[in-house]
Amino acid sequence: MILSLQSPRAGLRRRTRLVAFALGLLAAATAAGAAPARRPNFLFILVDDQSAFDFKCYNPKSELHSPTLDRLAAQGMIIDGAYYMGGWVGGVCTPSRTMMMSGRTLWHIPDASNRGYNPHNDNPRLVPPDLPEQTLPAVFNRAGYATMRTCKPGNSYQAANRLFQVRHDADKRGGDDATGSAWHAERVLDYLKEREARRDDRPFLIHFGFSHPHDTRDGKPEYLAKYGATNHTDRDRPPPAHPKQPRLPAAYLPAHPFDQGNPPGQRDETQASGVWERRDERTIRNELGRDFACVENIDAQIDRVLRRLEAMGELEHTYVFYTADNGIAIGRHGLQGKQNLYEHSWRVPFFARGPGIKPGSRAQGNLYLLDVLATLCDLAGIAAPPTNEGRSFRAVLEGRQATVRDTLYGVYCGGTRPGIRAVRQGDWKLIQYDVHGGRVRETQLFNLRENPEELLPQHHDPAIVALIGYRPTPRQINLASDPAHAGKLREMQALLLAEMRRFDDPFRLWDQPDDGLPVTPEPAAPPATPGKAKGKGKAPAAK
Repeated sequence: MILSLQSPRAGLRRRTRLVAFALGLLAAATAAGAAPARRPNFLFILVDDQSAFDFKCYNPKSELHSPTLDRLAAQGMIIDGAYYMGGWVGGVCTPSRTMMMSGRTLWHIPDASNRGYNPHNDNPRLVPPDLPEQTLPAVFNRAGYATMRTCKPGNSYQAANRLFQVRHDADKRGGDDATGSAWHAERVLDYLKEREARRDDRPFLIHFGFSHPHDTRDGKPEYLAKYGATNHTDRDRPPPAHPKQPRLPAAYLPAHPFDQGNPPGQRDETQASGVWERRDERTIRNELGRDFACVENIDAQIDRVLRRLEAMGELEHTYVFYTADNGIAIGRHGLQGKQNLYEHSWRVPFFARGPGIKPGSRAQGNLYLLDVLATLCDLAGIAAPPTNEGRSFRAVLEGRQATVRDTLYGVYCGGTRPGIRAVRQGDWKLIQYDVHGGRVRETQLFNLRENPEELLPQHHDPAIVALIGYRPTPRQINLASDPAHAGKLREMQALLLAEMRRFDDPFRLWDQPDDGLPVTPEPAAPPATPGKAKGKGKAPAAK
């Protein structure tokens, strides 16, 4: 026989606590049944052509004034390792935005031009014919979300774009509110006003895109004045110098050390209004000022929308993401465009705030933009579509893990083929160039912890040091030819080949086995553009 040592009064207290606990659980369950958890809203902000190095949180020396985006970053998480996988055409925005909408990797997305940029385009095993119905707007439409989009109309995934329930697309790169970034903000503000008027209580997904800071970078006068810049139009001479213009970036060069394989007249490197083929100090500093003027205007327009959401009581229920479709050089490494795989052009800025994201947090991430679909689905409680190949980085946003992958693979195949490939793992990054039928074959190996700007021997030239005001350390150099790093070079080359195989890259570089791959023909020439000289037409255009 077991005797209880508990007094009757203590037993009564214990039973009372148990009853209260049970009643609490019942009340919680009843409340949950009566009012299911509210589904989150999403405001996905996408700008056109922006280097992460624009922002002080990535580059403390930046002179950009962006109070709204600085505040957004401080209220949520900064991702240090966000990348787009690359492009098989000069207008890399097209594959980048297609990957974002579909969650598919580079060689598994459609080539709407049907000119052979992606050799796998007609392979239904790799490029699903029903892919539009598995894209971001289609998935969220089926889940009961209200979906809206404003952005530039071209160089994107039109089959997905047209599925947004409300769509207002236009190229707006002018220097006033009617023709510039304010137009896109007005479309979002009008949409929010209409939602209120209709008492639409569905959760929303708003794709809030801008046409800037892609060239032509025509800034508003007040912002241009702030950065000492002018909307330069005289191709025969450089723009005027001004002390307020941003300083040259640490990676500036007057020319790239070797030909990267772009065809003659490649748009971004030769036709960007205000720069053209110039790489002199005055031209680059003015263009950086124009870039900053456009970004500060975007910053002001985002502020208007965020304030409206806050006034509506919606901001606390909304995930806000900010990123770009790709980076941009603007004078770094002697380049102007984004047709390269240096960090300034391969990497993108990425900020996120919202429920469950700790303010002031930061993570490496190692995410691709194609991971956005899986992540938004995860945050919304929606199953990702069966065609999705991206990885949700929700655990990164919530501080439960630092990265979603340890290796990043990059491609630029929009010039002569095979083109440029890159792989990054930890602090190490390899870039290889195989262009112009093998006439240019180059290898670069960087330790990004020691050399985050990927500086080259040319950056050690005394004239460049004097111009920029920065003297690189001996380790801030291409390490590919250094015998001390021969083992790391072999390791990274093996890793690159493994990634190329894993992602169905249809090409191989000169120092790789051919794997029995078929010879891929060059893409078909674009149709002639009426009124333009022969060879000037580009398709898709690099917008």
